[in-house]
Amino acid sequence: MRTLPARRIAAVALTAAASVVALAGPAFAHVTVNPGSASQGGYTAVDFRVPNESDTASTVKLEVNLPLDHPLASVRTLPMPGWTAVVEKSKLDKPIKVHGSDVNEAVSKITWTADAGTKIAPGQFQEFRVSLGPLPTDADSMAFKALQTYDNGDVVRWIDESKEGQPEAAHPAPVLKLTKASGDAHGAGASATAGPAAGTHGDSSDHAAASDGDKKASDSTARTLGVVGIVVGVIGAAVGIAGLRRKSSGSAS
Repeated sequence: MRTLPARRIAAVALTAAASVVALAGPAFAHVTVNPGSASQGGYTAVDFRVPNESDTASTVKLEVNLPLDHPLASVRTLPMPGWTAVVEKSKLDKPIKVHGSDVNEAVSKITWTADAGTKIAPGQFQEFRVSLGPLPTDADSMAFKALQTYDNGDVVRWIDESKEGQPEAAHPAPVLKLTKASGDAHGAGASATAGPAAGTHGDSSDHAAASDGDKKASDSTARTLGVVGIVVGVIGAAVGIAGLRRKSSGSAS
């Protein structure tokens, strides 16, 4: 009977540890844009990476909204078997100049819908590839608000904007960071992204950005493991204290 409190303490601590892991897991499963950075003024190809977060439903549609405050004149989707892509354009309030010509409309939304028999099932993810440009030269990032629809009718809105110095939003919008171009927009910047636009995945810029993404994921994992370690330490301390109390009680008797 004297061991019951120790067991209760251990059970509570283990439940707390499981809760920490359960809460930390979804943080790794956001809809993201990869690679996460590109050169200002250039052209690039990116993947909108969509993980299925549900254990019981499958993803059957993705909507990505492109910002019109920095419109993109050239947007093309890579054909994907089993999915139908629909590109919507909107008229611009103010035309933009691209290579000396006025552009009066730009792509405002891309919708991918799964064909019959196609889905992103639980435990899976899918990547939707798009080439786009020229990227703005007067912005340091672009947010692409996205909606993820499941076959049970649930819609997850990845539209929140995370602010510097604040905790990450619950459903952050995919963000493409823009860096200063090291050369001409059609020189070094364009050649670095020519491979992905042709449907390949092997250029150096992709690997550099992927490494940056992997580093962030590793940092998040390290933080989560650190929290779990603290919880496990609490478990050990609680059990140890309970054991000392049992010994003291036995000695007194």
